[in-house]
Amino acid sequence: MEKLLNITIGRMLEETAAKFPMHQAVKYIEMEFDKTWYEFNLKVDKIAKGLLGMGFKRGDHMAVWATNYPQWLVLFFATAKIGVVLVTVNTSYKEHELKFLLEQSDSKALFICDGLKDIDCEKTIYSVCPELKTCEKGNLESAALPMLKMVISFDNYYEGMYHWNDIEHFGILISEKKYKEAKDSLDPDDVVNMQYTSGTTGFPKGVMLTHKNLVNNGKSIGDCMKFTENDRLCIPVPFFHCFGMVLAILASATHGTAMLPLLWYTPMKVMHTIEYERCTAVHGVPTMFIGMLEHRDFEKYDYSTLRTGIMAGSPCPIKVMRDVIDKMNMKEITIVFGQTESSPGCTQTTTEDTIERKVATVGKTLPFMETKIVNPETGEEVGTDVDGEFCVRGYNVMKGYYKLPDATAAAIDKDGWLHTGDLAAVDADGYYRITGRIKDMIIRGGENIFPKEIEDFIYTHEAVSDVTVVGVPSEKYGEEACAFVILKANASATDEEIKNYVKKNLANHKTPSHVFFTDKFPLTASGKIQKFKLRDEAKERLGIEN
Repeated sequence: MEKLLNITIGRMLEETAAKFPMHQAVKYIEMEFDKTWYEFNLKVDKIAKGLLGMGFKRGDHMAVWATNYPQWLVLFFATAKIGVVLVTVNTSYKEHELKFLLEQSDSKALFICDGLKDIDCEKTIYSVCPELKTCEKGNLESAALPMLKMVISFDNYYEGMYHWNDIEHFGILISEKKYKEAKDSLDPDDVVNMQYTSGTTGFPKGVMLTHKNLVNNGKSIGDCMKFTENDRLCIPVPFFHCFGMVLAILASATHGTAMLPLLWYTPMKVMHTIEYERCTAVHGVPTMFIGMLEHRDFEKYDYSTLRTGIMAGSPCPIKVMRDVIDKMNMKEITIVFGQTESSPGCTQTTTEDTIERKVATVGKTLPFMETKIVNPETGEEVGTDVDGEFCVRGYNVMKGYYKLPDATAAAIDKDGWLHTGDLAAVDADGYYRITGRIKDMIIRGGENIFPKEIEDFIYTHEAVSDVTVVGVPSEKYGEEACAFVILKANASATDEEIKNYVKKNLANHKTPSHVFFTDKFPLTASGKIQKFKLRDEAKERLGIEN
C-alpha cells in the first residue's frame, strides 16, 4: 500500500464494485445468498436508502445482535454509506449485558435474528422492553431504554418489530439526489463502528472506530496475504468481532476477494466449504484449527486449493501452526497481532516469511504506524529481545472509548501511543513475539513466568489436545502456575506426568504446581479463552478464598 486511503467504507465498496462488477462477492452455503460485487453493492444501496427513509441519519447509533447472516453483511456497508454508527453486539450476550450495551451506546435501533445458539433474542428483547409488544412499529417508548425507538427482525415477523424486508420500501421516500447528498456529507474520520471490549476486567467499553481506521487496516491485512479478486475466503469467525469485520470482510472487500461466510463455526462446515467452494483462504482462532485437525473426518476432505489465511485471536501454539501448514496446504498462512482499540491489526507476518518466522513471531509492524516496546513500570523504551509492553501509534488507533474520557486517557497517552497491555519483545530484524498479557504474567517468588512459553511446551505432549496456563495465589511464592489440559480422544495422562514433562525440559520455576484436566475451556463468542474464569475455577478447586 503506497499511501493511506482517505475514503469511506461506502466509497471503497463502490470502487470495488466498479472494478470487479461480475466477480463473486459473497456466497452462503447455508442460505440462498449469492451476489457479484455489482449485485451486492446494489442491495446495499437499497437498504441504505431505506434506512434514510426510516429517519436514520449521520451519527445515529444502530445495534446488531446476530450471527453471520447475509443481512448483517449488507447492514454493515449500508450504515457506512449513510454515516450511521453500527454497534456490534457479542452473540453470547445475555439480557443484562444486552441492556447495558444498548443503554451505554445510545442505540436508536436494534437488529435481531433467531439464529443464536442458546439465546432467544425475541424473548430477551421483550423482557428488556415489554412496551415493544404493544407499540406502533418504529415508535417504541421504553422506560428502560429511552433512546431505543425500533427493533428489526432478520427472520420472523414479531409484534412491534419491523421485518428486514420492510426496509427497502422506505427507500421510495428518498430521491437519488438526497441519497447522494447523504453519502457525500461523510468524512473518512467519522466514527462508523463501535465494538465493545470483552469486559473481562470490568464493564465493556465501546471502542469508536472510523472509516479510515477500518478501510486502511483491512487493506494492509489483505496485502500481507496477497489477496486478489481470484481468492476465495471461508469466514467462520464472527462478524461482530474485529477478526470477522476487518481481517475478513474488509480485507476481502478492499481486494475484490470472494467471501464465503458461515453462520457460525463447526469443523465440518468449514472443511466442507473449503473443498466444495474451492477456497484459497480460511481464517480462524487456534481452537478452530485444532477442531478441524483432530476431527475424525479431517483426512476425507481436500485442502489443495488453500493457500493462505489468518490464525489469530489468541496465542497460536507452534505445533498447530506447523500442522496447518503441512496438513492443510496453508503454506502462506499469516498471523496478525492487535486488539480492537487498534482497528485491530498492528503487526503481521507475510506470505514470504519463513516457517520459522510464522510459527515463532507475529511479524513486523504494518504500514503507516509506529510500534515500540516499553518498560511497563517506567514507560521507557527497551532494547531488542527484552520483554515489555507493546505500544502503537498511527492512523489505526481508535478515536476513544464512547463517553469514557478517563478510560480513553488511560489507554492512549498524551503523545498518541496506545498502550495495549500486551507483553512482547522485538528482535533485531523487527519481528515481534508476543509473550502474554501484563495481567496474565505470573510472578512466582520474584521470577516472571510467561504462560505462553509453558503452554507451547505442554502442547507438544503426545496426549495433549489443548492447554492454557493461569496464575493462582500461593502463600509461599505469591503466585504459582496452574495448567488446564484437554486430552486428545482416547489419550490418557496424569497430572504428575505433565509436571515431569515440563520439569525435564524447562526451568523448575516454570513447572506448573497444579495440573487440572478438563473437557473444554470457557470461551468468548470470538473464541478467546476466558482465563479469569479458569483462575476462579482453580481457586475453587484448591480451596483458595482470596
